[in-house]
Amino acid sequence: MAVESGSPNGAPQQTAPPGEAAATLRRGTLGVADIAFFVISAAAPLTVMAGTSPIALGAGGLGAPVGYVLAGATLALFAVGFTTMARHVRNGGGFYAFITRGLGRPAGFGAATLALLAYNGMQIGVYGLLATATQDALEAFWGIHVPWPPIALAGVVVIWFLGYRSIDFGAKVLGVLLVAETGILALLAGGVLLHGGAHGLALDSFTPQHVLVPGTGAVLAFAFAAFTGFESTAIYRHEAREPRRTIPRATYIAVAFLGLFYAFTIWIVIQAYGADRIVQAALADPAGLFFTATTRYVGSWAADLMHLFIITSILASQLAFHNAINRYGLAMAREGVLPPVLGRVHPRHRSPYAAGAVQSVLAVVVVLGFALAGADPYTQLLLWMNTPGMLGLLALQALTAIAVPLYFRRFRHQEGALRTQVTPIAATVLMLGALWLVIAKIDIMTGAGSATNAALVLAVPAAFAVGLLLARRVRRTRPAVYAGFAAEPDADPEPASAGPSAAAPEEAAARG
Repeated sequence: MAVESGSPNGAPQQTAPPGEAAATLRRGTLGVADIAFFVISAAAPLTVMAGTSPIALGAGGLGAPVGYVLAGATLALFAVGFTTMARHVRNGGGFYAFITRGLGRPAGFGAATLALLAYNGMQIGVYGLLATATQDALEAFWGIHVPWPPIALAGVVVIWFLGYRSIDFGAKVLGVLLVAETGILALLAGGVLLHGGAHGLALDSFTPQHVLVPGTGAVLAFAFAAFTGFESTAIYRHEAREPRRTIPRATYIAVAFLGLFYAFTIWIVIQAYGADRIVQAALADPAGLFFTATTRYVGSWAADLMHLFIITSILASQLAFHNAINRYGLAMAREGVLPPVLGRVHPRHRSPYAAGAVQSVLAVVVVLGFALAGADPYTQLLLWMNTPGMLGLLALQALTAIAVPLYFRRFRHQEGALRTQVTPIAATVLMLGALWLVIAKIDIMTGAGSATNAALVLAVPAAFAVGLLLARRVRRTRPAVYAGFAAEPDADPEPASAGPSAAAPEEAAARG
């Protein structure tokens, strides 16, 4: 087991056991496209379009595409301050490192425990969706029924193996799967455009009378949920080539692609059915909306491929979240907050294999727990795990937006006020509004009762509160660990450009 030794600033520092001294994450491996693949794959575009956008269409009608554009624009605004701060914060802890810098260590600990809940909830819950999608495909292709638990557990093994391998191997896998899932939707778009849609192509979706309707709030709630995972670019800082350039570019590319792709695809399916029939079709058969359109405009073979690519889309999303969780665990273990064993990196694959194994074991325990309780894989495993996960990520984005201007007010720098104050403050207002909107529409998203929905929502502040209690305990019992939480690394291949006062952010963070 790894042991700790003192670093120059008094924080705990990992010393690897014999045979693992050179085991670190693979530096300079990921380019802009690789990181963008991770981020876009986490959002699972095909699964979001075929699975949840029909519900958004049923609620918001023809103006649904604009909801996804507005959500993308809001997150792009958030990304301005986020990526500006990413140039200065070199810690690999993602959200919790950013929040620690701006709001202090107690809030950082709360963000860390919330991030673990959120990412695990998003990743593990989707095993329920993987099981139901695979069941549907097996019954459609061969007419056989397989119980859902073995499918979900097989998925855990596949994701564990892909996460165990090197990060560049995972990036290649995600690249192939992402091309497949977006390609099938591109085929649908091509077929609809060539046929001119049901009654000719129209732009009614973008007119005010179809956007400014009561159902737009529900559309926005689904739209913000559809972008989950885009912020994970910062987690890959230590594996990125030229992180100060790579991370911002990957973030902007991911947000722009998802926003435009979502809006365009929903507009396409509206054209496929026609403005007079789309809402009725979405309400009557939301699960089959995209499959029916694909069969009509491309062919039944393409609809069969869509069944298959939804499964691979889900797997890609789970791998992206699995990698993000592992790097959170690695960062927290190397800071002494989590058990040191989670900080081990494979000597050959350079992957955080110990954290990955523990996360996979947790997934097995949760899946088996739901299975033994006789739970439904979709309405319970998926929705009960994903809902606090999605809310947790939105809450972390809002906290990060708040942290950005506070961080930049504490030291001299060369960044402009637009990027460090004006835009982050505007993003804070919009992100808090998005969080409120999603909570207000939570019943539409889960279909559960008020008591269940209340428990799912309250899990988010409860996880944050656990982090606050943990911070208090660590500060009292292990002050060196507390002092080193979210600290800047002693060495980094690309120094931060903090300007004349590079040490000031550390002093600001120490106020916690």
